[in-house]
This record gives sequence, C-alpha cells and structure tokens, in this order.
Amino acid sequence: MPGSESTTSEKKNVSRAAGVVGFYTFLSRILGLVRDMVLAFFFGTGMTMDAFVAAFRIPNLLRRLFAEGSLTIVFIPVFTEYLTTRTKKDAFDLARIVLTLLLLVLVCVTLAGILFAPWIVRIQAWGFGSSGVKYDLTVFLTRITFPYIFFISIVAFFMGVLNSLRRFAAPAAAPIFLNVGIIGAAYLLSPYLAEPIVGVAIGVLIGGMLQVVLQVPWIIKEGLKLFPLWQPDHPAVKRIAMLMLPAVFGSAVYQLNSYIGTLLASFLAEGSVSWLYYADRLVQFPLGVFAIAISTAALPSLSTHAAKKDPDEFAKTLSHSLRLVFFIILPSMVGLILLGRPIIRVLLERGAFDSYSTLMTDRALFFYILGLWAFSGIRVIVSAFYALQDTKTPVKIAFVAFAANLFFSLALMGPLKHGGIALALSLSSTIQFFLLIFFLKKKIQMNDLRPVLVSTLKCSFAAAVMGLGVFYCHVKWLTADPGAGLLSMITHLSGLIIIGIIIYFAVARILGCRELESIGEIFGPIFGKKKR
Repeated sequence: MPGSESTTSEKKNVSRAAGVVGFYTFLSRILGLVRDMVLAFFFGTGMTMDAFVAAFRIPNLLRRLFAEGSLTIVFIPVFTEYLTTRTKKDAFDLARIVLTLLLLVLVCVTLAGILFAPWIVRIQAWGFGSSGVKYDLTVFLTRITFPYIFFISIVAFFMGVLNSLRRFAAPAAAPIFLNVGIIGAAYLLSPYLAEPIVGVAIGVLIGGMLQVVLQVPWIIKEGLKLFPLWQPDHPAVKRIAMLMLPAVFGSAVYQLNSYIGTLLASFLAEGSVSWLYYADRLVQFPLGVFAIAISTAALPSLSTHAAKKDPDEFAKTLSHSLRLVFFIILPSMVGLILLGRPIIRVLLERGAFDSYSTLMTDRALFFYILGLWAFSGIRVIVSAFYALQDTKTPVKIAFVAFAANLFFSLALMGPLKHGGIALALSLSSTIQFFLLIFFLKKKIQMNDLRPVLVSTLKCSFAAAVMGLGVFYCHVKWLTADPGAGLLSMITHLSGLIIIGIIIYFAVARILGCRELESIGEIFGPIFGKKKR
C-alpha cells in the first residue's frame, strides 16, 4: 500500500535523522561533561561559579527563547512550506530576507544587553544584591558573555535552513565547539588572568564564533547566498513574526522555569545555584541526546505533512516520535535514580567539588529526574504544534505551567530547599505535557496515539525489571568502596550500566517492543549502514 510505504519511509527518515543528531549531540554532551568537570575542578560551587552560572544563564536563556526556542521552530514550518509548495529560489529568497532582518535585530539586542547588564543581573539574581564583589563580578561576566546571543542566533537560523533541507550533521555538531572554546579558555586563558573565571566567559564568545564558522560552508554548499536581501514587507516575514511573538513565551517554558529556579536559589544557601546547575547538566544529557534529537528530526517531517494537509501521516509520525522518546527516556530515568550519586562522584567529585557538593547535587538531580519524561514529551508535542503553525495554544499552556512552577517553587523551597525548586519544575512540566496532549487531540485526529500508551506501559515494565536487576547487582556484586580510586569507580559504574542495557533490551524484545527496530535505524547512520 502506498500510504503504508510512505509512513514506513518517513519513520525511517525520522529515526535516521535522530541518529545523526543524537550522535553529534552525544559527543557534545560528553564534551559538556568534560567542560563541567573542568569548571568543577577549578571553581567548585563557590562565589565565582555562582556568578558565572548566573551571568551565562542570561544569554543562554535568550538563546532558547529567541533563537532555538522560537526562531528555529517557527522558521522551519514556513520555510518547509515554501520548499514544498513553491520553488527553491523562493524559499532561499525568504531565508535571505529573514537573515537580513535578524542581523539588525541582533545587533540592537546585543548592545542593549551590554548596556543594561546591571539591571539584568538584578532581575536574574536578585539575591546577589545590587552591589558588592559577587554582584559586580556577575555584571562584568554578563557583559562579556552577552554577545554570545548574536552568534548563537545566527547558528540557530542556519540550523533551521539546513534541517529543513534534511541536513542535520553540521547544526548538531555546532555545540561541540562551544565546549571546546570554554575548555580551551579555562586552561589557556584563565591561569593568566587576575580573575580566572573571566577566561571562561571569553571562552563562551570564542565558542560562539566557532559555531558560526562551522555552518557557513554547509550553507554555501546548499546554494544559499549570504548577501543581504531587504524586503521587510514580504508576506512570509509577517507570518513568521506573528508566529514568533507568542512562541517566545510558549516554546521555552523550561528555560523560563530555570530562570525562576536561579532567582529563588540565589536566596538559599551559597552553592544552591551551582547544585541546580550541575544537576540540570546531567539531566540535559539524555534529554539532549535523545529527546531533543528526535524532536529536531521530527519537525521537518511533521511540517511537510502539515504543508501537504495529510493529518493521518502527521499523526503517525508524531506517534512514532513519542514512542521512540519514551522507549529511551524511561530506562534513563531509572538508571539516573539508581546511579545518580556514583555518576556525580565519577564525573565531578574532585578538586573544589567535594563530597558535600555531590550530596547536594544528587538531591537536585533526583527531583529533576522525576520530570524527565515530561521534559522529553513536551519537546515532541510542541514541535507538532509549530509544524501546524499554531503558536497560540502552546503559549496559553506555557503561562499555566509557568504559574504552576512559581507556585510549587515557593511552596517547596522552604521544606526541600534547592530540591524543592527542582521538584517544582518536574510537577509543572507534567501539567504542561498533559495540557498539550489534550489540546492537540482537539486540534487534529489523534487515533494513532493509543499505541503510545501501550508502548509506554511496556517500556515502563522493562525499565522496572532493569532497575531491579541493576540494584541487585549493585548490592551483591558491583558495590564500589567509597574510598576506591577513580578507575575502580568507573569500572563498577560501567559494569552496572552495561548490565542495565542488556536487561532492558532483553525484556523489551520479550515484550515485543517495536521501537527496537527504530533503534537500529538510529544507529545505522552512525556505523555507516547504508539506506535501503
């Protein structure tokens, strides 16, 4: 049947693209962990690290809100529509017009951010006060790192163009260079500066510039001319602008909630901001490698189905993406709950990062993990809304989730301290996920979502069996001595992870999980498997 063949082909395209994105994201996350290990070693969880985390979170938040969080996911559906229904020249002219306007806006935003840095810091980290060494350092670091939003927004735009053309490698590899810039600066610049953390801030800018340089050859190869094209009254530009305004609020609730977390944590014990930061970085590993990779790969396919007005194929691609996300994320949650503390010890506990930092980071990690499935599902469902060029519904739900996070944070930060802030994010994200599902089902026919529930139940059972097996092995055979060396801890941890993977896939095969075939499609491009 042609429809069945088309569905199978699209599922393979999504899986393969997710494999490419996931592979480079995995490398980026590995380097990200190395980066955090370097930062933990040199700066621990003290005053200077708190200042850097607060300063870098500001341009990073804007990146998620205005670049990857809204520009990319709003631009891709409109650009894909032009590629599908018009000529490639029309689509590329649109891209040049958008890039021209984007550059003008970015210059203004960057200059404003540098100028108003003192007031931005007061809003972002109110608990740091409005004067003093910590406040002054945060302002200075903010001024250095703020231009990062200029470079990363250009990268996000290029990512939108390349992903729409089903080119995923270069955009996915870009974050690697941010980590290279920060790590290199920490070793090569920081030791020679009066305030070493300033070297890390400079490394952020170097990393941003390297990311732009990586994209340019691929963009030129695809035939997009980088000469400006001034046509602000282009009808598609108006559509993108109208879609982007609500998308700024609706597509990045996770980042807005992180802002609330940083703000409230600045009122808690010193180190709270850093504990939440390191825990969030660990959660971002499975979230970025798998959930974001799959949603990134699915968006162009969903946008194509929407442009062709094919709701059946749209629903099937969405169902496949959700099942694939949960198949990977659910065992990751169980593994992180069981092995969170030894993972933190192996990755971070050295130098200025002591055992107490490990304990506090693990506490935040546990509460973040409880919402990992919701964080992941939201990425896919929001992509579905944007593929349909509906940004109003997500923004309404975003405000509900934002209010819920603020309420839960204020209620829980007293008894649970920084752990309460992490738990609040998980609870509000759960609410957001179910609201998104509810309104998406009202918008389009979602008869194909029942397999998602069946698949999730199977994956949950397999993950539970895996957890019991890993726990038993951890207690009986692979219990590492707290005083053991790093090599011994790595060996024990690696053994438990391998055992967990074997158990999970074995149980999944017994249960007949169809996602196992998609896993093969994901790893095909990585190991050079040719398309059939």
